[in-house]
Amino acid sequence: MPGGIRLQKALAQAGVASRRASEELIAEGRVSVDGQVVRRFGARVDPESSEIRVDGMLVNTAPDRLYFALNKPRGVVSTMWDPEGRPTLSDYAGQTEERLFHVGRLDTETEGLILLTNDGELANRLTHPRYKVVKTYVAKVPGPVPREVVRAVRKGVELEDGPVQVDSFRVVENHEPKALVEIRLHEGRKHIVRRLMEAVDSPVSDLARTQVGPVGLGTLKTGTMRALTAREVSELYTAAGM
Repeated sequence: MPGGIRLQKALAQAGVASRRASEELIAEGRVSVDGQVVRRFGARVDPESSEIRVDGMLVNTAPDRLYFALNKPRGVVSTMWDPEGRPTLSDYAGQTEERLFHVGRLDTETEGLILLTNDGELANRLTHPRYKVVKTYVAKVPGPVPREVVRAVRKGVELEDGPVQVDSFRVVENHEPKALVEIRLHEGRKHIVRRLMEAVDSPVSDLARTQVGPVGLGTLKTGTMRALTAREVSELYTAAGM
């Protein structure tokens, strides 16, 4: 296209790699534009409309697309505005001209990872049960955790609104009087983790979400936010079937 920018510049601006490293990716045939492998360094693309992939993974090249990870503190409601005046996600999201969507919710008393973006399609896909994006939680429960509880959770538990099947369940620390367990599941019914553990007589006293799909909290401190890396965004696209 006569307009647009060179492909290696688009890749570099998206944070995929330096221009030189991007040229190597192109030369190796690892980059496609709108479904066609491109090996020419001079190829021009429109970052706004071209579908650019590296190793089959979609790359975000639209400069106005924003993707953040927020470590939500306890006591903050998972909305951008609250009529009761309680602390909200917008209190921690800083000032952005673009309207951000929160990807799913966390209970007010649950802390941990929430993704914020202005990419409505990605936000919808990440929360839709069809795409089975796994969320990871760490819960504090009475300890030590009996073996029959571990077996029951892994087998699946019947709740009043239907069965819940975890993707994985493990005991991280098994002390008395409190233990830590990790629960991975791909559904998002309200209070699902708390109701699940209550059903097996292991009520949750503290709960944190540590991961959404491929994106983890890492060293992100409570109440702080960071931009996702280009790789994390591409991995989220893949997890959401994009």
